[in-house]
Amino acid sequence: MSGQGLPAELTPGRVAGVVGALGAAAAVGAAIGVAAEKVLVRRALRPDPERDEPFGGLRGRVVPVVATDGTPLHVEVEDPPEGSLADRLGDGLTIVFSHGYALEEDSWHYQRRDLRALGRLVFWDQRSHGRSGRGPAANATIDQLGRDLESVIEATAPTGPIVLVGHSMGGMTVMSFAAHRPELFGERVLGVALVATSSGGLAEVPLGMPAPVARAFHTIAPQVAGVLARRKDLVERGRRAGSDIALFFTKIYSFGSNVPPSLTGFVHRMLSATPIDVVAEFLPTLEEHDKVLALEAVGRVEALVLVGDRDLLTPSQHSDEIVRHVPGAELVVIPDSGHMVMLEKYPEVNQHLRELVGRVRAGMSAPTESA
Repeated sequence: MSGQGLPAELTPGRVAGVVGALGAAAAVGAAIGVAAEKVLVRRALRPDPERDEPFGGLRGRVVPVVATDGTPLHVEVEDPPEGSLADRLGDGLTIVFSHGYALEEDSWHYQRRDLRALGRLVFWDQRSHGRSGRGPAANATIDQLGRDLESVIEATAPTGPIVLVGHSMGGMTVMSFAAHRPELFGERVLGVALVATSSGGLAEVPLGMPAPVARAFHTIAPQVAGVLARRKDLVERGRRAGSDIALFFTKIYSFGSNVPPSLTGFVHRMLSATPIDVVAEFLPTLEEHDKVLALEAVGRVEALVLVGDRDLLTPSQHSDEIVRHVPGAELVVIPDSGHMVMLEKYPEVNQHLRELVGRVRAGMSAPTESA
């Protein structure tokens, strides 16, 4: 058999090496389908306390930002309400939220809704995600995301103290920024929250699968994603046709508890709105990500490292590793929660963010009174 028609990386010999492992995954396909059907039936019958929540409907003041390579970035600012704590203090504290892979700024829904009194809140769609413009494929890297964060900060908070909050890939963006501008940590950046993220080693995460299947997945996933991206129209039609199964996997990989159906649907819509070629472009940089050295800068400021105990994408061991390099950080493991912990357990996450900002403010020098 020849390798004609396959990309060079996926020759028959290479594929044969993983067929056995992938066969194990295929063997349980029918069981997954049955499980998905049961979950979806239960979902349809369950009450939904969040059904009236305006997911994706909260909007702020738009600030135009252009990245260093010319890519337009969609950025929104929420100024503190008049009479709120931040308004009364007048210290100019800005809190910048960076979202995760294949998501968008709306993934911070409950934080935007409930934390406006803490300070000026900045939310942005990372390049090629959400409402931001498509960047060049060559710049779909964690390093470029760190430079993008710098552009966002320059446009929205050119002066004053800053707290950086990052979820998943957004946490990696914060680490990239720390590697790029370490001198700002302890000077202007006074707090960091790393939520469900990793400083490296994602290529070893089992993703809730048997080890041989997980190794096979990590081996071929970037190449397969690239092939699928070149058949974008066909893949997107397939994604729509298989939306029920996709919804099932959204629940499994996003949450660790039985969340309201509308919450699963909200995350599913964000993931589905991310084009397959964007998913493919960013996958290699996630697999190669290594920002352990950048954690030295994070160690100079108040730091919160938070993760769900049932996170299949960035398991709690990755948060343990971050804290090993940032020994002064607060480590919080939220029970019965998965990768989208800031949505699933938002009261607990919001409280820990309030406490982080409180520690930052406590450490800020009091204004010098004029004589």
